[in-house]
Amino acid sequence: MAILERNDTGAVARLTMNAPDRLNALSDEMLAALQAQFDVLREDNTIRAVVLSGAGKAFCAGHDLKQMTAGRQSEDGGKEYFQDLFSRCALMMMSIQSLPQPVIAQVHGIATAAGCQLVATCDMAVAAEGTRFGVNGVNIGLFCSTPMVALSRNIPRKQAFEMLTTGEFISAERAAELGLVNRVVSETQLEHEANALAELVASKLGVAVKIGKEAFYQQLQMPLDQAYAHTGDAMAQNMLYRDTEEGISAFIEKRPPNWTQ
Repeated sequence: MAILERNDTGAVARLTMNAPDRLNALSDEMLAALQAQFDVLREDNTIRAVVLSGAGKAFCAGHDLKQMTAGRQSEDGGKEYFQDLFSRCALMMMSIQSLPQPVIAQVHGIATAAGCQLVATCDMAVAAEGTRFGVNGVNIGLFCSTPMVALSRNIPRKQAFEMLTTGEFISAERAAELGLVNRVVSETQLEHEANALAELVASKLGVAVKIGKEAFYQQLQMPLDQAYAHTGDAMAQNMLYRDTEEGISAFIEKRPPNWTQ
């Protein structure tokens, strides 16, 4: 049984974390499997959107604490292992936002610590009613410093700091209010809604979404004037594509576009 399953439907790839007995924890094996798939997807021009889900009763419970405890059994107390672990996790997270395809988290059950970080890192998220989100490391004496990076870039800082310092869960509805997820639906509709969103994104011109996603994250880190200059260049680049010209012509002529990509 693969720890990460991939199933493609048209231009949508579905990745399912498949370690339900460990609540799909981000073990060394899960991190490696996710990284390998993202590396493959980066070069796959047939895929235009990705859905990331978890098997069993939870989306993802964060890092594998049993594995982390075993990693401590070294002469340096685990320092080298822990630094490597968090470096590999950060690389995997950054790979999601550097993918040309938008990634949609399909979340249910719980998303805690690095699992909450995973939701915050994905480009969009759809959550089932009853899902709980938390960065709960502080409850066991481990502040969620790396999950904080993605969380604090998704929701207002005071709410992020409250979650980080209290270790309390928030509901799916509260997560939607804060901007951590895009929408909350019934559990029976979760997969359908995530697929529908992915298919809608996948129906757009792939090269335009690729240019736009890259520019989206880059401009967020820039001062206003630099952001406008950068995104102006991105739009100019986008305008040069034949399929963009076709899309504009189709809109003017009130017909479906005949895209080649």
